[in-house]
Amino acid sequence: MSFLGSIVSKILNPFGGPAEAKTADAGGGTASAPASTGTTAAPAAGGEPVDVEAVLNGMAEKNPQKLNWRTSIVDLMKLLDIDSSLQARKSLADELHYTGDKEDSATMNVWLHKQVIKKLEENGGKVPADLKD
Repeated sequence: MSFLGSIVSKILNPFGGPAEAKTADAGGGTASAPASTGTTAAPAAGGEPVDVEAVLNGMAEKNPQKLNWRTSIVDLMKLLDIDSSLQARKSLADELHYTGDKEDSATMNVWLHKQVIKKLEENGGKVPADLKD
């Protein structure tokens, strides 16, 4: 599963089951990242979007580390128990078609966090206004 697919799945579909993240392809359209069974992540039962903030705050409360998932892509990935190494973040940047300098990790990290939040919203997540770009 792709890094983005793992992130989307763990937040929008925390109880497992099929999920697939929509990503932008190089041509500006949409392409799908590989996932477990090939269906698209949808809003929670009842047609309501998944409250991303509530899910992540709930995970943070159970985590012994103090992680700032609201602003840090590294902390967000750690909270989700996903590899947050520089190489993993560079791979995520490739998935999301980052065109900046990947050696400037601070700039790349800020861009990655914004893109991940945007992708969560595109995939059925309810994102608080203060996290939107």
